Amino acid sequence: MAARSAPSCHLRLEWVYGYRGHQCRNNLYYTAAKEIVYFVAGVGVVYSPREHRQKFYRGHSDDIISLALHPERVLVATGQVGKEPYICIWDSYTVQTISVLKDVHTHGIACLAFDLDGQRLVSVGLDSKNAVCVWDWKRGKMLSMAPGHTDRIFDISWDLYQPNKLVSCGVKHIKFWSLCGNALTPKRGVFGKTGDLQTILCLACARDELTYSGALNGDIYVWKGINLIRTIQGAHAAGIFSMNACEEGFATGGRDGCIRLWDLTFKPITVIDLRETDQGYKGLSVRSVCWRGDHILVGTQDSEIFEIVVQERNKPFLIMQGHCEGELWALAVHPTKPLAVTGSDDRSVRIWSLVDHALIARCNMEEPIRCAAVNADGIHLALGMKDGSFTVLRVRDMTEVVHIKDRKEAIHELKYSPDGTYLAVGCNDSSVDIYGVAQRYKKVGECLGSLSFITHLDWSSDSRYLQTNDGNGKRLFYRMPGAKFRKYIGHSAHVTNVRWSHDYQWVISIGGADHSVFQWKFIPERKLKDALHIAPQESLADSHSDESDSDLSDVPELDSEIEQETQLTYRRQVYKEDLPQLKEQCKEKQKSATSKRRERAPGNSIRLHFVHGYRGYDCRSNLFYTQIGEIVYHVAAVGVIYNRQQNTQRFYLGHDDDILCLTIHPLKDYVATGQVGRDPSIHIWDTETIKPLSILKGHHQCGISAVDFSADGKRLASVGIDDSHTIVLWDWKKGEKLSIARGSKDKIFVVKMNPYVPDKLITAGIKHMKFWRKAGGGLIGRKGYIGTLGKNDTMMCAVYGWTEEMAFSGTSTGDVCIWRDIFLVKTVKAHDGPVFSMHALEKGFVTGGKDGIIALWDDSFERCLKTYAIKRAALAPGSKGLLLEDNPSIRAISLGHGHILVGTKNGEILEVDKSGPITLLVQGHMEGEVWGLATHPYLPICATVSDDKTLRIWDLSPSHCMLAVRKLKKGGRCCCFSPDGKALAVGLNDGSFLMANADTLEDLVSFHHRKDMISDIRFSPGSGKYLAVASHDSFIDIYNVMSSKRVGICKGATSYITHIDWDIRGKLLQVNTGAKEQLFFEAPRGKKQTIPSVEVEKIAWASWTSVLGLCCEGIWPVIGEVTDVTTSCLTSDKMVLATGDDLGFVKLFRYPTKGKFGKFKRYVAHSTHVTNVRWTYDDSMLVTLGGTDMSLMVWTNEMEGYREKRPCDSEESDIDSEEDGGYDSDVTRENEISYTIRALSTNIRPMFGIKPHLQQKEPSTDERPPVSRAPPQPEKLQTNNVGKKKRPIEDLVLELVFGYRGRDCRNNVHYLNDGDDIIYHTASIGILHNVATGSQSFYQEHNDDILCLTVNQHPKFINIVATGQVGDSADMSAAAPSIHIWDAMNKQTLSILRCYHSKGVCSVSFSATGKLLLSVGLDPEHTITIWRWQEGAKIASRAGHNQRIFVAEFRPDSDTQFVSVGVKHVKFWTLAGRALLSKKGLLSTLEDARMQTMLAIAFGANNLTFTGTISGDVCVWKDHILCRIVARAHNGPVFAMYTTLRDGLIVTGGKERPSKEGGAVKLWDQELRRCRAFRLETGQATDCVRSVCRGKGKILVGTRNAEIIEVGEKNAACNILVNGHVDGPIWGLATHPSRDFFLSAAEDGTVRLWDIADKKMLNKVNLGHAARTVCYSPEGDMVAIGMKNGEFIILLVSSLKIWGKKRDRRCAIHDIRFSPDSRYLAVGSSENSVDFYDLTLGPTLNRISYCKDIPSFVIQMDFSADSRYLQVSSGCYKRHVYEVPSGKHLMDHAAIDRITWATWTSILGDEVLGIWSRHAEKADVNCACVSHSGISLVTGDDFGMVKLFDFPCPEKFVSLCFVYYYQFTPNFDVVSSALFLVYLKCFVLVSKFFPKLSKSVYSEIKAIRNKSSPSSNTVFGTILQKR
Repeated sequence: MAARSAPSCHLRLEWVYGYRGHQCRNNLYYTAAKEIVYFVAGVGVVYSPREHRQKFYRGHSDDIISLALHPERVLVATGQVGKEPYICIWDSYTVQTISVLKDVHTHGIACLAFDLDGQRLVSVGLDSKNAVCVWDWKRGKMLSMAPGHTDRIFDISWDLYQPNKLVSCGVKHIKFWSLCGNALTPKRGVFGKTGDLQTILCLACARDELTYSGALNGDIYVWKGINLIRTIQGAHAAGIFSMNACEEGFATGGRDGCIRLWDLTFKPITVIDLRETDQGYKGLSVRSVCWRGDHILVGTQDSEIFEIVVQERNKPFLIMQGHCEGELWALAVHPTKPLAVTGSDDRSVRIWSLVDHALIARCNMEEPIRCAAVNADGIHLALGMKDGSFTVLRVRDMTEVVHIKDRKEAIHELKYSPDGTYLAVGCNDSSVDIYGVAQRYKKVGECLGSLSFITHLDWSSDSRYLQTNDGNGKRLFYRMPGAKFRKYIGHSAHVTNVRWSHDYQWVISIGGADHSVFQWKFIPERKLKDALHIAPQESLADSHSDESDSDLSDVPELDSEIEQETQLTYRRQVYKEDLPQLKEQCKEKQKSATSKRRERAPGNSIRLHFVHGYRGYDCRSNLFYTQIGEIVYHVAAVGVIYNRQQNTQRFYLGHDDDILCLTIHPLKDYVATGQVGRDPSIHIWDTETIKPLSILKGHHQCGISAVDFSADGKRLASVGIDDSHTIVLWDWKKGEKLSIARGSKDKIFVVKMNPYVPDKLITAGIKHMKFWRKAGGGLIGRKGYIGTLGKNDTMMCAVYGWTEEMAFSGTSTGDVCIWRDIFLVKTVKAHDGPVFSMHALEKGFVTGGKDGIIALWDDSFERCLKTYAIKRAALAPGSKGLLLEDNPSIRAISLGHGHILVGTKNGEILEVDKSGPITLLVQGHMEGEVWGLATHPYLPICATVSDDKTLRIWDLSPSHCMLAVRKLKKGGRCCCFSPDGKALAVGLNDGSFLMANADTLEDLVSFHHRKDMISDIRFSPGSGKYLAVASHDSFIDIYNVMSSKRVGICKGATSYITHIDWDIRGKLLQVNTGAKEQLFFEAPRGKKQTIPSVEVEKIAWASWTSVLGLCCEGIWPVIGEVTDVTTSCLTSDKMVLATGDDLGFVKLFRYPTKGKFGKFKRYVAHSTHVTNVRWTYDDSMLVTLGGTDMSLMVWTNEMEGYREKRPCDSEESDIDSEEDGGYDSDVTRENEISYTIRALSTNIRPMFGIKPHLQQKEPSTDERPPVSRAPPQPEKLQTNNVGKKKRPIEDLVLELVFGYRGRDCRNNVHYLNDGDDIIYHTASIGILHNVATGSQSFYQEHNDDILCLTVNQHPKFINIVATGQVGDSADMSAAAPSIHIWDAMNKQTLSILRCYHSKGVCSVSFSATGKLLLSVGLDPEHTITIWRWQEGAKIASRAGHNQRIFVAEFRPDSDTQFVSVGVKHVKFWTLAGRALLSKKGLLSTLEDARMQTMLAIAFGANNLTFTGTISGDVCVWKDHILCRIVARAHNGPVFAMYTTLRDGLIVTGGKERPSKEGGAVKLWDQELRRCRAFRLETGQATDCVRSVCRGKGKILVGTRNAEIIEVGEKNAACNILVNGHVDGPIWGLATHPSRDFFLSAAEDGTVRLWDIADKKMLNKVNLGHAARTVCYSPEGDMVAIGMKNGEFIILLVSSLKIWGKKRDRRCAIHDIRFSPDSRYLAVGSSENSVDFYDLTLGPTLNRISYCKDIPSFVIQMDFSADSRYLQVSSGCYKRHVYEVPSGKHLMDHAAIDRITWATWTSILGDEVLGIWSRHAEKADVNCACVSHSGISLVTGDDFGMVKLFDFPCPEKFVSLCFVYYYQFTPNFDVVSSALFLVYLKCFVLVSKFFPKLSKSVYSEIKAIRNKSSPSSNTVFGTILQKR
């Protein structure tokens, strides 16, 4: 049998035949060294044509399918397929990995491209969304990601002339992307009428926003911006697969086999048709082309690479060939020459020279080839075919000898016999045929009997026997058990065949699907010694793959201790991270249970005072000296800093589960600790302040087993305990993951960073020593090379030596291995048994092992200088305890302050003086659970007993040491002191118990009556006459202590006993069982008693440790199903009950805790089960035991009212308050508002029927003859006579916006430029408004409602504004919510942050330095995110609160502290690295303090925070504790607060009624003690302030009523700057017939008159009801208003008096119109009617008639110019014409066509068919208006777009002149009305239109316009006529 070790020889890849042309493109380039780079299978190839040499990049684990060349042409990026595909960036000189990018794409990476300077890389995935991703590839960091397209993307490129722009193309689309912040925003290319919409295969970008693209039909499409401007037709005869840009121009290659060269303007230079050249053939298809100077590289579909020199273009040089499509199976080697033969499904057989690396012969067959064989003399070549035939050829000239077909299925294997007489042919139909060679291949025999297809054949050497293998795996002869191997990577899919060459120099392997041929050089063992220089990539399996299985040698048995450690599992059934989720699930249960008021939490609290224990049994190197000589280590979930001089401890309590590793920063002031968890975290904390600096999570699972800082302290490496033992490299201050890699299948114990090179590190573990270097976002690992020096051992520890190459590791067998680079150079025997710890000194090393010896070594491990043995005899007198055994196993060593610090497996920490004495500092129980705990009846001591078979006595007074210890024969689970304190009873796990002397611990007496473990043991009170002993076999035995006899047995429990308590008289026992029974027994006989639960309370109990019963019903948590309360203990004053549970929480409850889910105070320090809690005799301390963390914790009890201020308290009171948070209608509405998202817009009106663009056109009855003699058609529309040369309007420019969003936003009005300008928002625009002139400028990049706005206060970022909008889901597409950061002056977008806040962003805030931005989402978790906005990088994100958060703001002096407020909560946050830590506001002990709904935030000095509440109070917080309440600061909710940075004064704004002394705005001093009130003279009954800001001497106020008011601080004068409608949609809009005024009517019950010239509101009329429509009379002297309740009113403009009003309808009036002759008034309503009123009959307004048979509600109406007809659009998409005033329906189409209309506002009719877009199925066009010139039409729709068309537009889907986005009202994102006057005016937005006029005309118009002539209509007329 073969040895169980791998062969010690090697293969080195020497040549690869082939090139991947199929399904790939643009994958062939010249590097800077004029080498050619391409890929085949999973290998990147760099080929030097000069030297005919190949280099290989083998960092991929699957097929490479994409390649990009860096602009400097040295680096290459390649992307692969696979489940977790990655991108490698590698150097084409050294073929070493520079960077790995992973964890983003799935399925594969389809395209790659570098940007102009090569800093960024874009990649496209093969996932369903074809994700586009931009990388900072050097840092391995993703910058941005967005869904690419719904179908395949074929090519992507950066625009090399415009930074941050990209273009992608693919199936039926081309997209133009812009990158801003983290947002990739696409615009689809518009094909228009220039070209057909079709698949684009490749593209190249040029200057002046030009893009050239190659299409599937062979045309080239030329794009300018996003528009197709021309096509170059027939550039190729078929699809253009490749386009390459270079200095000279462009090269394109296509399926027609042609290469075309074009100059820089894309004019043709030349064509090269490869099919016509001597190497060409029919069907040649070009997949890749690269043009450099006078050389052109061409890659083809059939795996060839041609090089063409331009001068000799008809003589291409073939530099690479390979098999093409189909599988490659056939491989044979020549018996005497270095030749290999391959045959493939492409039907070709090829002969390759292994020496020249070239194809020397090729022959095409009729059928696909599946196998090949050459006979012994090398003359004949036999080929087996897929169709069941085989052919024999002569090798020298490839002529046919014979062709035989005896079978129908594929021939899978054929072989000549060694003597050359027979040929055996194996077929897929399970037969083998034998043919005689000399008889011209006559069939001579047949072998049957195989059950499956034949896979392999072998002849015996004498040609007499044949062995076969078949598909069932029969006859696998030579399978050696456990044979070891080496593994080589290169082929991506299955390797179908492998053969040795005739002289055993080479191995040839072929890949099936990748149809490549690999040639490997064989390096025998003797040469290996010289070949240590072989590139590591070749000698070792690459880090991305699994290991070679052998690891080269047999592995010794594992040491028992290590074996034990590898078996440990840290998985939990429930992790603490799961609790919020579990609580959420149990919420209903909690609500139903807590309708009664829950018991309050106790006033007392406890504080951790001292912890006994150190985690040594499964950790290592976790013990260090800090800068000032304190000792830092960990136990349970606590980081401990121990001061050995004062014997005191301080604690880091930030973890919530077992800490498994700890390391110290090089400066010895910071510590990193890693814990167990579902998503485990690493905390970096300061040993001085004990505050967390950074928390790292998100990349490990289960837990963290090792951490290490780099030498400069900036980086941290960590290893997880997931199945792959993932290694992560962090920039810990930023909290960023730098690199990540899979470590090993087996456990890794250590990670060490190289002190000289921060990019290198080593890991050591089970059969594992690996050397890593950082490569971008990945780590490249190389296994330590052991050679013949040693065995592949388990490494327990490792350190670096005195140079960057030297490393040392300690093995499980006691050796120290010395490494140089990755090679083992020698081993030294250091210890008996494993070397667990090693520490590097300046001049040497110190090691510690299982043998309990510490050894000091010189700097090369040549000799051992000194050893110390840890023995009891060496203990110094100052020790804090007793050493349990000699030579304990050493797990950690550290040096400093003249001592050696040692941690042992037994949980001891010792300090060894260099001269020999040993001091014991800390100790705890050893491995095994600790359950038994008892406190002494009158002394501050306690006893514990554990599964580690020891009984220990601990001093709880300041000496904090172990006083005594005794070893037991078995482990124990309970113990108890006798009432006089002299005896100690201990229950053991074998069912026995003993009583010992409490001072000496010697046995007094012992009994063994039970088989199962003793679970509780109790002396009766008083004299302690009886002892009750409870066991797991459900009995309680009662013993008489004096007579030492059992006197009673309590029977009747159905499960094991958990707790027992005596009553005060010693006559009654209370018992808890595992089945949650509460039983009572009479003592001493043990008779069962039944006691009603009400009576139990009245009994006086000597102790209470029960967890069941009414008195403690409230201690069981909501999630009681997943966690047990394991223990409890009541104080002697019966006030406070302490409990411990399975999740490691210690809780305090008020006793009795009646009713479910009592309130509590909670403390985290233990990691898992708290097994026991006991108060000391005087209740001054609480002692708690952690089961598996083996720690004993001592807590001090702090009485109510006594609390020193101190940092880092682990107390967390029970969660949400049930108190009512207060009520206010505005707050409730804001909290419940739901935002409509434009992308999801639906119809604002309940329309039905077929939309106009889908209706069939009715044929006209009188189709006119082609030559018409009829009179010409009249004008469609009456126009103002502006001369014959009518100019269409070219463009709209937004000029004015009236309105401000105050009703549901806050803090959204700010001063800029020292108070000259103000900035605010409404709809989807940000507005900069000049206070002096009233002029406005706009930021218009948002595509949906803006909800929040903030201004950067830092002087470096002057006038920088952030705005957040609503949006749809968070898939990072353009519809996702986003935050825009922009410059208020030039409106430049600086960054766009797409965020995962689904629904929208409701609050934004800049940090003190201005570099960070905080955002809050409207998603159900109200996520809080912190951004580095300039980079578009998300730093941290976390769920904020389950209720609405209204505001979150950074402290004005901090980049890490911020506060959030909302419904019934306030939270104080800290940013630590990438983690967000929060503390809830503590209501402290202020009387009557209740948690209200908080609405606003301001800040004061010394960490003061002020929050405004719903009741009008302001709460003042110091840190996170409430210290004062400013009662009734306002009479109603305090909605807004503003902190003035320059003087600290605070402005508050609230909701109140104006009164003499009070006002809705107040200015306060810095501490909110004195204030001055300001009244807003708005005339409102209640002022509701939503936003305040303070400038120089002025206060800026935004109100709920959409006013912005400036208040003077000195004179309190109010100046209203901005007005707007308040609530409800605005429907009514009317322009004055001759002046620059317009009216708006809204559902807020007002009609307002606006002056465009003066940019202000002139007047408003309160109607008392919602208004829907408004109209001026033709003279402008009257106004008609239609109401929502069916009434209409006519006002006189001069006096605003009502002229008349009438209500003939019950439903809303939708449109109202005066006839042009002012005689009639038409009123259209939603009751499907139009009523006519004759105004000449006076104000009685009697209806004279109405229109009948309108099929649906009325939308718009227009009169004809002669007042005789009315056109009506209705809700069923139908337009009707009626006669006026009869109301008769006009049906005659010809008559209708001849009508000239006075106005046109209809959205229906053939004249306006073109306004309905293709995408109108989701949303409607709502309104339209034709300009007075009659040639331009503007529309408004449900998507919030204003569009401009030429009128009439009868063609469907007409192209627009102009589109303008804006968004209206909260409820309806609609443009509901729009009208033209001289200027186009639409409410909220007033836009100017510009015909294409010369500058002089324009200035003339402006001049006349400024003189404000009465009717500007004539202005245009006069000027245009003049021209």
